[in-house]
Amino acid sequence: VQLQASGGGLVQSGGSLRVSCEASGSISGITVMAWYRQAPGKQRELVAVITIGGTTSYPDSVKGRFTVSRDNAKNTMYLQMNNLKPEDTAVYYCNAQYGSPRNPRDSWGQGTEVTVSS
Repeated sequence: VQLQASGGGLVQSGGSLRVSCEASGSISGITVMAWYRQAPGKQRELVAVITIGGTTSYPDSVKGRFTVSRDNAKNTMYLQMNNLKPEDTAVYYCNAQYGSPRNPRDSWGQGTEVTVSS
């Protein structure tokens, strides 16, 4: 599975941005997709998860502001980010989990940078 993230950019505090992650390859085996972010000097953190069944989850830091979705026809996952804050500034990475319980695998996109100005 290969992932290509896009859509990052510069936005003012309170603004909105949507980032995308297009999957290619053996996508039929994907079970879970997720968005992570990594701010300068900080560890990578999970910001959104969506399962193959469409179940989503978010940490408290983005709940109510971020929405993850999938367009299966386009093999693309999205992260809609509203009411952005300077602390949301980070490189955003998409992740896909696939394979079997005996041989779990995952892939990462290259990251797309989001900068929120105050």
